[in-house]
Amino acid sequence: MLDKTIEFDGNIIESSSLPFIIAEIGSNFNQDIDIAKTLIKVAKDSNANAVKFQLFNSEELYPNKDGLYEIFKKVELNPEWIPELKSYAENQGISFMASCFDKKSVDVVEQSNVLAHKIASSEATNLKLLAYIASKNKPMFISTGMCNFTDIEEAINLCSKLNNTKICLLQCTTQYPLDTANANLKVIPELVKRYDCNVGFSDHSMSNIQAITSVGMGAKVFEKHITLDKTSE
Repeated sequence: MLDKTIEFDGNIIESSSLPFIIAEIGSNFNQDIDIAKTLIKVAKDSNANAVKFQLFNSEELYPNKDGLYEIFKKVELNPEWIPELKSYAENQGISFMASCFDKKSVDVVEQSNVLAHKIASSEATNLKLLAYIASKNKPMFISTGMCNFTDIEEAINLCSKLNNTKICLLQCTTQYPLDTANANLKVIPELVKRYDCNVGFSDHSMSNIQAITSVGMGAKVFEKHITLDKTSE
């Protein structure tokens, strides 16, 4: 059974709590730490509860430097910036999180004592990585955009066996941007029914309609991509 209440960094997520909002900075900072900090401040000024970056090691993901290596290398977050960005976020009064895509990246954020982990849709079925993160025994926000119910149950069972039941499932459609017709929000009450846990919505849409609607369907956590300029590279 998953925890009905998730607590970390002064935040409480449960059925009676206000929506918890994660501002997804991702890689939208052009490898410029000053832009990254500005995005953190904008997120705080917008009343988000947390900021979230993406951290990956291109050499780990593409050791032969083929395929998508050059694209990922171009938007890679410098791991040496993590302590500074986390400290800046804390000084702004907003929680710091990251989606990690390899064990080395998990180790980096753990060294800075992040208090929760976000699991990207693409990594929810990466069971070795999922187990490594679950073993840290911290709250986990798992996006389900590339999962069916069997995949979700496998992920939950794996984490539970490692005594980590601090899980929030996020309904997500892996489309950028998300068309309203593909939001599939009826999955939210189904997740609540099946797993009796905190559920949220990772929103890749260009409007607020989906997020507003999802509140009435039981969503308690929201993730939304942010940028300073929609025309930037």
